[in-house]
Amino acid sequence: MRLRRAEVLLPVLPIDRSTHERVTTGLSGPGRLRAAAGWDAFAAMEMPSEQAENWRYVHPDIVLDEFAIAATPGTPLPSTLPIPASAGAVNVDGRTVYATSGDGVAVSAWSADTDPGDAPAISDRFEALHEAFASDGVIVEVPRGSRVAPPVLIDLQAVTSGVAVMPRVRIVAGGSSEIAVVVHERSPDGVPALVVPRFEIDAGDGSRVRLTVIQEWGDATAAVARHHFVARRDSMVGLAEAGLGGRYSRLHLTVDLIGDGSGADIVGAYFGDVEQTLDYRYFLRHAARGTTSQMFLKGAVAGESRSVFSGLIRIEPSGQKTSAHQTNRNLVLSEGAQAHSVPNLEILADDVRCGHGSAVGPLDEEQRYYLMSRGLDRQRADRLQVKGFFEEALLRFPDRRLEPMLRALVMAKYAGVER
Repeated sequence: MRLRRAEVLLPVLPIDRSTHERVTTGLSGPGRLRAAAGWDAFAAMEMPSEQAENWRYVHPDIVLDEFAIAATPGTPLPSTLPIPASAGAVNVDGRTVYATSGDGVAVSAWSADTDPGDAPAISDRFEALHEAFASDGVIVEVPRGSRVAPPVLIDLQAVTSGVAVMPRVRIVAGGSSEIAVVVHERSPDGVPALVVPRFEIDAGDGSRVRLTVIQEWGDATAAVARHHFVARRDSMVGLAEAGLGGRYSRLHLTVDLIGDGSGADIVGAYFGDVEQTLDYRYFLRHAARGTTSQMFLKGAVAGESRSVFSGLIRIEPSGQKTSAHQTNRNLVLSEGAQAHSVPNLEILADDVRCGHGSAVGPLDEEQRYYLMSRGLDRQRADRLQVKGFFEEALLRFPDRRLEPMLRALVMAKYAGVER
């Protein structure tokens, strides 16, 4: 569902040292040190260039001087998710304005001071920006043995014109626990915003954590996300992402399978149109024995849009008995659209089963002919092909109750292409 432009004028703070000091003034200990390291890196780094391997094929065209930190959050948008929640939170313009816990799960505002997490090696200026200014977010904590149903719903919103937001979502699952989390990312069309989120999952021994992300940023929003998941012994982490919005949307995902028998299940469905860029960089590291991973993404591009998928499965010498596979398939629906697909394997163990598949191309002429021979006109035949193409990915999303909404969102994008 597309949101109308919201003209919101609220106090904002420039992205500079004085604002950094104001935002982090209440921090102490590891949180303050991490934020200070982020600012130092941000001040020293240049903006990423497409000459760098991790930014190959894209130029984000983001001017940081056009954005500022919101001093106060704007008015939250109404919820649109069609499923019940066991608990949840709403984060607006980088501030958690609402959080509620449920049976077997604690949901609260994340603080860099009380739970700084593990500081990553900062690799680009956007990550440094997040580290320097991220002081608020959402933390979901599941105690050992707890099984949470229905899912936790987290609503991430950017509503103030010109705002830069750095929300953190951290999910900590105790041993043998099970939880599903749905994150809805959105902003109004026509409202310029920069969103630099970071999601972290720490899956304890034998736990199951499934994260679904519905990305509906507005058409003037640029999003540069960097997520990190850790799976311990016999645990499983899952990500299902529907990438639909944003003028530029990047998702850099790192999954570390560090426990024997751990696994990852990664699913994606994305659709770009007009001049959108949808940019996916996925890195799965198998560092323990008997680990498994499945990566399956389908996307379409139309108009002058562009998509990038770069996937790397790395199997360490300690990753014997690994089974891993990645698949990326793309529809190119116009002459001006581009889809880049670069799957890679890096195998340092000798007792593994691995594979990858990649495809980029237009709608199938033979399928079109077959459908038209059965009485469909060309428009209906092509629409049926597009629907069937995405169905394989959408059926892999963990919450079946979201399927009608996701299917409608995808086909609404295609309806815009038809016009």
